[in-house]
Amino acid sequence: MTMVDWNGTDLETIAAAEELRLASERVDGTLRDPVTMWVVRSGDQLYVRSVKGPDGPWYRGAQSRRQGRVAAGGVRQDVTFRPADPGEYPGVDAAYREKYGRYPSIVEHVLTDAARTSTLRLEPR
Repeated sequence: MTMVDWNGTDLETIAAAEELRLASERVDGTLRDPVTMWVVRSGDQLYVRSVKGPDGPWYRGAQSRRQGRVAAGGVRQDVTFRPADPGEYPGVDAAYREKYGRYPSIVEHVLTDAARTSTLRLEPR
């Protein structure tokens, strides 16, 4: 599979946003209601995680087609959800700590083993 790179401005804008709105596609191609979540940048990639791990409702929905739409900082982009490789987890962990560390009791929820296994890389399409 070929990975598509983010346009530099969109990457920076979304990464700088406090929150991201994510709407996954249903099997019929329509979008589910968007959910609000944290988004982080590690290297030149954007990532999201489910606090509830693979059992999180939005995460399960994102698995049906592995496609959807994200919006943050005025940028709206159709994306593919790619499961992150476990080798990417340390960089994503560090990005969550750096960006959201001012919320220590909350950020720990995205650093659990269950949350790590739900790490999705957002790839523009």
